[in-house]
Amino acid sequence: MTIQVGDKLPQATLAVMTDEGPQQRSTDDIFAGKKVALFALPGAYTPTCSAKHVPGFKEHAAEFRAKGVDTIACLSVNDAFVMGAWGKDQGVGDDVVMLADGNGEFTNKVGLEMDGSKFGMGTRSQRYSMIVEDGVVKTLNVEEPGQFKVSSAEHMLGQL
Repeated sequence: MTIQVGDKLPQATLAVMTDEGPQQRSTDDIFAGKKVALFALPGAYTPTCSAKHVPGFKEHAAEFRAKGVDTIACLSVNDAFVMGAWGKDQGVGDDVVMLADGNGEFTNKVGLEMDGSKFGMGTRSQRYSMIVEDGVVKTLNVEEPGQFKVSSAEHMLGQL
């Protein structure tokens, strides 16, 4: 079952790349006591994700902060090494936290996985975004397959 507005996020472990290497972060570490703009996408270095999705959040990071967002986070079913390298390639710096859901644990628990097997990608995350306050989903925007509209930075800014 897909997570809904008003639901608390499930417990899961994600990873971030640091100067010391991959570090584990629980969903409580990431979301508890914070307002988080989370966006998820099928894969690092993929065309729409690299050309539109991540750049939009990087470009509008100051506007998110001005609207009370503590953290902008990008999640993908990739490992921490890939997410770290992609974040550097995209120049996100401290503006966007690149979350690795390497085994798809979080993605599966929120019910937002997709089968990318026909593209050689296996199980991945659907493209979506959500505003999360203290671990509770306040808005949820799930894209139709192949679309990029409701999960964009611009659309989310309009919801804040």
